[in-house]
Amino acid sequence: MAEKFAVIDTETNWKNVAMSVGIVIAEDEQFTALDNTYIIIEEAAKVGGMYSYALNLKGKTPQLLDRKKTIETIRDYLDSFGVKSVFAYNASFDARVLPELREYKWHDILKLAAYKQHNPAIPADATCCATGRLKSGYRVENILHMFGEDGYSEFHNALTDAVDELRIMRYLNYGIADYPVL
Repeated sequence: MAEKFAVIDTETNWKNVAMSVGIVIAEDEQFTALDNTYIIIEEAAKVGGMYSYALNLKGKTPQLLDRKKTIETIRDYLDSFGVKSVFAYNASFDARVLPELREYKWHDILKLAAYKQHNPAIPADATCCATGRLKSGYRVENILHMFGEDGYSEFHNALTDAVDELRIMRYLNYGIADYPVL
């Protein structure tokens, strides 16, 4: 049986505090969503942020929780699926705004997606650093365009972004053990 993992995305407020968390559960080798959850952290969301307009999703009712209950709920949710590893695009950012989840093994999707030697969709003429990382244009939106999703536009909602990041993992087609750990 393949290991289950989680893709986590956060949106932050003007004080750089997580105001929403989206989580998608998937299995190694399958990279399709098995389940998801979406939480708005009420006190942080009240502060407002650049992507406050995207907090509410049509057809998805978020859990509205305080910070303490959010962390408890996330732990319970991840543990209910036996998740030990979490993935995020630019994982150091999400891990920094959710330090209470440091007991999980954090992996960075960007560390494969933005590097020419790992991502076959990066054009041959792309400008890269000596390490192989794209010098620019490696946001989720850019990477999905490279994979042929020309009409894709990032919504900046934590749940939809987590779904998009899982899709990048499916395109890259690496096992979860291949992703660097923070």
